[in-house]
Amino acid sequence: MELITADDVRAAETRLQGQIVRTPLTAGPPDGPSFLVKPESLQPTGAFKLRGAANAVALLNPAQRRSGVVTHSSGNHGQALAYAAARNGVPCTVVVPEGSPKVKVDRIRAFGARVVIVPAERREEAARELEESELLAWVPPFDDPHVIAGQGTVGLEILEQSPEVTTIVVPVGGGGLASGVATAARTVHPHRVRVVGVEPELAADAVESLRTGRLVTWSPERTGRTLADGVRVCLSERTFAHLRARLDEIVTVTEEEIAHAVARLAHGARLVAEPSGALAAAAVLAGRVTTVPGRPEATVAVVSGGNVDPELFVRMVR
Repeated sequence: MELITADDVRAAETRLQGQIVRTPLTAGPPDGPSFLVKPESLQPTGAFKLRGAANAVALLNPAQRRSGVVTHSSGNHGQALAYAAARNGVPCTVVVPEGSPKVKVDRIRAFGARVVIVPAERREEAARELEESELLAWVPPFDDPHVIAGQGTVGLEILEQSPEVTTIVVPVGGGGLASGVATAARTVHPHRVRVVGVEPELAADAVESLRTGRLVTWSPERTGRTLADGVRVCLSERTFAHLRARLDEIVTVTEEEIAHAVARLAHGARLVAEPSGALAAAAVLAGRVTTVPGRPEATVAVVSGGNVDPELFVRMVR
């Protein structure tokens, strides 16, 4: 399978000017490992997903813009696509799995999208049915070169903002963010910058896939055990190919470590992170990723999103 290139990511970065926020690098929680965080929770839709969705919408042809777009999402990609589509006058439909956080579903609707709720195991099937029956343009959450290239702009920004970076830590769900960031790091500074992926122990399909050398899919019942609802999806053939070729390492964290990271980011870095968004920081704080004492600029953890259910957030930060 053909992999995206750094040129694809650079083209996306140019295309996205004025469409997204160039998020800063800020200090991680004190009294612990030295690292910086990149808070993608500061995007208008609260997560990095806006980068990929906006890049895909920008590349629609006139007919696709008239008919509209469709996707499936537990929340963040759905919000991102709804927001990007609305800004460009494009109708949007989001298929949402049952049990998704209400705060995310409400925001998808608030951005003007039609929401269709289905059982988790039918999310992609239902979206594909709407694509065919209503002639909608398919914009998947991660299994798309334009989406991956858009997510990769996170990596380009980190390389520009912290020239001394040697390790970038990213969450892994469907693998689009990790694929894009690893592409940027490997092709801009080969062999100098490591990219480490992080999964929950309870949704570690990518770990198993990379260990065995073949794509492994975990059932929704199995991945549904983790608090980190944004990474309950599995890799695609496309993202597996990217990660197998370009990701340097992948580690896992426990549910307790995820919740601890949410609290540490809130109290120590003044950042709201959802459980999925706190995965990278959790790995650093738990010592799964080696840092350089006194050199926070050497390690950057991506806080991928902050769209957390308020009641859950309160319980974790307490």
